[in-house]
Amino acid sequence: MAKKTALGKGLGALIEGASKVEDGVTGFIKEIEINKINPNPYQPRKEFDEEALEELAESIKAMGVIQPITINKNDDGSFTLISGERRLRAAKLAHLETIPAYIRSASDTQEMMEMALVENIQRVDLDPISIALGYQRLIDECQLTQEKMSERIGKKRSTIANYLRLLKLPSQIQLGLKTNTISMGHARALISIDDSETQLMIYKEIIKHGFSVRKVEEIVREYNEDKSQKTNKPKTPKENIFEQLQDKLSDYFSTKVSLSRNNKGKGKIVINFANDDELEHIISIFDKLNH
Repeated sequence: MAKKTALGKGLGALIEGASKVEDGVTGFIKEIEINKINPNPYQPRKEFDEEALEELAESIKAMGVIQPITINKNDDGSFTLISGERRLRAAKLAHLETIPAYIRSASDTQEMMEMALVENIQRVDLDPISIALGYQRLIDECQLTQEKMSERIGKKRSTIANYLRLLKLPSQIQLGLKTNTISMGHARALISIDDSETQLMIYKEIIKHGFSVRKVEEIVREYNEDKSQKTNKPKTPKENIFEQLQDKLSDYFSTKVSLSRNNKGKGKIVINFANDDELEHIISIFDKLNH
């Protein structure tokens, strides 16, 4: 059988002496046994395309691992993955025993956590929600301010703030961002609306009609302008009585009650409940009224 060329052996064959670096040395690239590498506990990405992993594994079989993964050296001689989980998974599928890795050294768990999150967030192929969750973890678990985060990842503070605001959107819209059903531009327009039901209504219209970002921005602007006009418009005595009645019913049923009507006086009353217990409470009130 013909001997493989250096290219076929991957990155390790291209770095003279890479495999001769001692395990205790950090700041170098060397071939590391895959079974000594522990998973990254701070990996922001949760889903991996199995078909894409298989394709990468086939490429690795033919060409080797071109870009090294990044790992942290542990005191017990094992390693913890910092970045490169796709490459590590594909290397396992390709039945490699070793993989080229750049060895870094974190002084404590906090630094390891921060290093792993920052390196993964910097990947260009993460979806916006995974990036936002990574930012939030840096705030919650690493006690980083937005200013410090801006320094670590080289992003403007306003950019970080825009990503974090995505986490305030309803879960259905967040899922749409993760699956690329809508774009970051669509989501940023929807954030300008403070009512989740309206956000979801417009989101469904985006999917149904394929609205562009500019079209959604127009819809949101018109909605907010209309809402502002209604807010600033003086209320009539009838409207005041209507609101008082709505508040009394909400207090009476201990839940949100919505009243709506048209100019002719025709309308409806909606009594909201969050679970079976609240529904039973509402029914019991009606039962008492019938006795």
